Amino acid sequence: MARKVIIDSDPGIDDAVALTVALFDPRLDVVACTATGGNVPVEQTNKNLQALIERLDPPRLPRIGCGAPADSGTPTDARHIHGADGLGNLNLPVPELHHQHRAEKIIHDEIKAAPEDVTILALGPLTNIARAFRRDPTLATQVGQIIIAGGAINQIGNITPAAEFNIYCDPVAAREVFRLPVTKTLAPLDVTRNLEFALDLIDDLPEETTRAGALLRQLLPFLFRSHRQQLGIETIHLQDTMALLYLTDPDLFETEPMAGDVETQGELTIGATVFDRRIASTWRENMDVVTSVKAEPVRERLRQLLRNAGEAT
Repeated sequence: MARKVIIDSDPGIDDAVALTVALFDPRLDVVACTATGGNVPVEQTNKNLQALIERLDPPRLPRIGCGAPADSGTPTDARHIHGADGLGNLNLPVPELHHQHRAEKIIHDEIKAAPEDVTILALGPLTNIARAFRRDPTLATQVGQIIIAGGAINQIGNITPAAEFNIYCDPVAAREVFRLPVTKTLAPLDVTRNLEFALDLIDDLPEETTRAGALLRQLLPFLFRSHRQQLGIETIHLQDTMALLYLTDPDLFETEPMAGDVETQGELTIGATVFDRRIASTWRENMDVVTSVKAEPVRERLRQLLRNAGEAT
């Protein structure tokens, strides 16, 4: 039986890769996709999410939830990495939705429709998820699991010296989600940095004659160029895809239970994820954290899933 999933993301080229793989994986029933601000402002991620799903045209269309700006947080974006529109400056055309549904309502309704069976895959800032559980605290007893792409165990960030991008964008929401009494797994930067993809990944993409291949062959070269020009590196890291692969293939990863929280006020450390790893810890463990990855098997698994997406499109 396929696993019911809500994907909350801030598309984003790496989000586009994860969505392409997830929407055509027969092990997953993607019941909803919701947009949150992050890589680009939320008005653009709403358009990007709709455009990606329409361009890919999966056999089962998920419900779409539109995000709204965060109530608090630290305004930033990653347009220097993903392009002015978040999707490699493709400016994908998209018709205006006449009836937009708020992301937090979609999350709420889908969990209520299948208590304990829905996994939330959080690939962006946690604004929508915090709002959904704030709206109805009983969701904490009904959601199956939350998998979060974000944070860093050793506090080496990618947006500040201490903070990872997704958590930094809305640290108040991240703290709320970290403290929820639900089953959670964090896929942090520490592990993503050990999973690099070189330019030959493009050779493994589906053929350009497929919908998945036509899209990804436009997006990924832009990501490689921006990493070289902006960061001075020749490889890319696909943190969102890693979190997705943890969902589908957890045997390729190792996890460790930890007690984690988020700094919401520090002048230099706002958005940092903090873990009590002392011998005599006084914090309660509240999540599993991915600590290692079998890099080559994960790369091969991604190649296979990309082939599957190409064959399906």
